[in-house]
Amino acid sequence: MKTAIVQEPPVYLNLSASMERAIELVGKAAREGANLLVFPEAWFPGYPTFLWRLSPGAGMGKTDELFTRLQANSIDLSKKQMMPLQEAAREHEMVLVVGYQELDGAISGSTLYNSCTIIDADGRIVNNHRKLMPTNPERMVWGFGDASGLKVVDTAVGRIGSLICWESYMPLARYALYAQNIDIYVAPTWDYGDTWQATMQHVAREGGCWVIGCATALEASDIPTDIPYFDELFPNKDEWINPGDAVIYKPFGGICAGPMRREKGFLTAEINVEEARASRRKFDASGHYARPDVFSLSVDRQVKPPVAFFD
Repeated sequence: MKTAIVQEPPVYLNLSASMERAIELVGKAAREGANLLVFPEAWFPGYPTFLWRLSPGAGMGKTDELFTRLQANSIDLSKKQMMPLQEAAREHEMVLVVGYQELDGAISGSTLYNSCTIIDADGRIVNNHRKLMPTNPERMVWGFGDASGLKVVDTAVGRIGSLICWESYMPLARYALYAQNIDIYVAPTWDYGDTWQATMQHVAREGGCWVIGCATALEASDIPTDIPYFDELFPNKDEWINPGDAVIYKPFGGICAGPMRREKGFLTAEINVEEARASRRKFDASGHYARPDVFSLSVDRQVKPPVAFFD
């Protein structure tokens, strides 16, 4: 099974243009024979890197202005705004894992979530996971998710689960995925570098599964100059804002492909999903290596809406 990771930027803070680019990338990956295509964290409509570049106090008004742009270009599933990608997945019979910013249009109409959706090869959304704990300044733009998407789901290429960025540092969240017979663990992220690579290696060994890690490869030259406060946010026009570092690790550890650093395009590899379950003969965290007489974990996967109406 051929896996491809997107290491191309979106059209920053422009949903319609980013969707067009994404559909082009799906078609290109299909022509290269990919069965699974993975987009990084918050790819739609671009990770809000301004959060790390503006001071929490002095930058509050500027953050508000940038949030307004972000909000207007996020995806509302209740309005079927993911449908163009669903149709592309169905057309090319390809499984997609997509990091995006989700607008909760069904209840608040305002709150954004850092989400990851899994689209099967028939175009159906088979899971949607909202990041449980946004990291530090990310809480200025994203709400907290619940565990309703903390699932490993069957797809045309195997059983896939996903945690977003530093959720992979949450031992109980990882364990919740390991306990669902996972083949492929996808970690869309904004992180990169040796420490993050070590985490991906550890997850592959601990979970006995294929691990895909990817961030958006992004240069300052990729950012449209009409973004508010562009010159303040990106004074070095030659800067690599994020090198990407797409990587694939084998079950029980070891590099399969990557890391792909400061390059644009796809990172691709052929993987055999059956190797995941076979690798757990040595160590199965939620199976023969578990001690349920000593440790137990309960996961509440009920949807937690803030309001219920009874008419």
